[in-house]
Amino acid sequence: MRAGIIDSVKRYGWLFLLLALLLVPGLAGHAQNLPDLGEGAQADFSPQQERKIGEQIMREIRRDPDYIDDPEITAYVQSVGQRLVAVSVDARQEFTFFVVRDRMINAFALPGGFIGVHSGLIVSAQTESEFAGVMAHEIAHVLQRHLARQLQGQNQLAPLSWVGLGLAILAGRSNPGLAQGALIASQAAPVAAYLNFSREFEREADRVGFQVLQDGGYEPVGMSAFFTRLQQNTRLYENNAPAYLRTHPLTVERIADMQNRAQDAPYKQRPDSIEFQLVRAKLRADDGRPEDAVTTFRTLLAERRFATEAATRYGYAQALLRAKDYPASEREVGLLRKSGPQNPMFETLATRVRMAAGDRPGAEKIIAAAAQIYPDNLGVLYEYAEVLQSVGNPARAIDVLRAILKQRPQDARAYNMIAKSYAALGKRTDQHLALAEGYYLQGGLAAAVDQLALAQKAGDGDFYTLSAIDARLRALRTQQLEEIKERKK
Repeated sequence: MRAGIIDSVKRYGWLFLLLALLLVPGLAGHAQNLPDLGEGAQADFSPQQERKIGEQIMREIRRDPDYIDDPEITAYVQSVGQRLVAVSVDARQEFTFFVVRDRMINAFALPGGFIGVHSGLIVSAQTESEFAGVMAHEIAHVLQRHLARQLQGQNQLAPLSWVGLGLAILAGRSNPGLAQGALIASQAAPVAAYLNFSREFEREADRVGFQVLQDGGYEPVGMSAFFTRLQQNTRLYENNAPAYLRTHPLTVERIADMQNRAQDAPYKQRPDSIEFQLVRAKLRADDGRPEDAVTTFRTLLAERRFATEAATRYGYAQALLRAKDYPASEREVGLLRKSGPQNPMFETLATRVRMAAGDRPGAEKIIAAAAQIYPDNLGVLYEYAEVLQSVGNPARAIDVLRAILKQRPQDARAYNMIAKSYAALGKRTDQHLALAEGYYLQGGLAAAVDQLALAQKAGDGDFYTLSAIDARLRALRTQQLEEIKERKK
C-alpha cells in the first residue's frame, strides 16, 4: 500500500497531496477560518461560496515566502489572464491571477477563480501564446466549475475542510515530509476515484481553453506546442516528470486533438509582447545565485543567443544589481534606455539601481519623470511611492498609493505602505486604520480588529473618520462571531 501511495505522489503531485490532506482529520483540524462543507453542501454550493473559500485560501498563500509580490510580474500575468477572461463565454466569475516562485512547470486553479502560476512555467514557455495556452486551460477549469463538479460526484469522500487546499499547496511545496506522512495516514481509494474525474475534465478544459485562446487573439498552436514539448521531454525526467504533467495527465488522444484543432483554426501570427520577454528575464535574473545569473546573461549576450536583445540586456542589468555591481548595472540600463523603444520596466530598474547605489535624488528624478509618462503603470507607481518615502515625502507618497488603490482596492501592500507614511506624519488614527485594512486583506482578521481598536483610542481622528472606524469595527467583529459559529458546527 505504501509504495502505491508514494508512486501516486510522484505521478499526481500537488493534487494528490491536496486530497490526502483534506482527508486527514489531524490536519483538517487546522481549518479554523474556513467553513466546513459537509456532504449536503458539497452537493450544491454557489459560486459566491467558492469565491469566499478561495479568498480565505489566498490569505494563507500570500503568507508563503515564495508568493511573488512583484507589481510588474503580477500586472503582466493579470493582463494576459484578463484578456482571455474578457473573451470567455459566460465568464461571470471574477478572476485573480498570481505567481509563486518555483522552478517546476506548473499552474493550478483554486475555488472562486484564483489561478496560480509557477515562475518556472513562465520561464519555460517559448512564446507568449504558449503561456497564454496554459492560462486558457486553467481558466476553462474554472469556467466549467470542475472542482465543484468533482466534489459532487464523490459521495464516498469524508466532509472536506477546505483549508486543506491551501495547506496542501504550501505543505507540498515547502515540506514534502509532512505531505508524505499525510498520504500514509489517509485512504488512497477515494483519491484515485477523484482523479478519474480530473482526467475527463482535462479534455473538456482543452476544448474550452482552446476556444478562449483563439478568441483572445493568441496563436492557436500555442496550446498544442507547449503540451507536445512537455510530453516529448518527459523521457528526460524519468520518475521526476514536470509537475504540470503530474497534475494534468496527458494522453496521446489529448495531444492529437489539440493539434487537430490548431490545424483547422485560421492561421494567426502574434509576436510576443516585450512585457512577456522582460518578465521572463526578470524571473530568470532573480533565480538562484546572483553570480550564476550574471554569468548566464553575459554569455547569452556575448554569443548573441536570444530572442530579444533588450530583454536579455534587461535581465543582465537585473542580475548585476542583485550581485551589487551597481556601475555595471547602471551602464546596461543606460544602454537599454538609449537604444530603442522605451518601457516602464526600464525606468523602474534604473530607479532601483540609483537607490541601491545611494543616489536617492537621482532615483527620485528618474521615477518622477516616469510617473508623468506612465501615470497608470503599477510598477512605476509603487517604485515612486517607495522612493518618496525614502526621501522624506510621505504626504506625496500617500497620494501615489491612493492612485494605486483606485486600480486595486484590495491591495494589501498599498495599505501597509500608506500606514508607514501616516506613521511618518504622526497621524496615528490613519496609520492604524490603514494597517487594519492591510492585515484584513492578508488574512489577519484578529489583527485587523486590534488595529481598529487602537485607531479608536489614538486621539487624533476627526468625527467622520471615527464614525467610519466604528462601522468597520462592528462589521469585522460580526465576521469574527460568524466564523466562531461556523467552527462550532
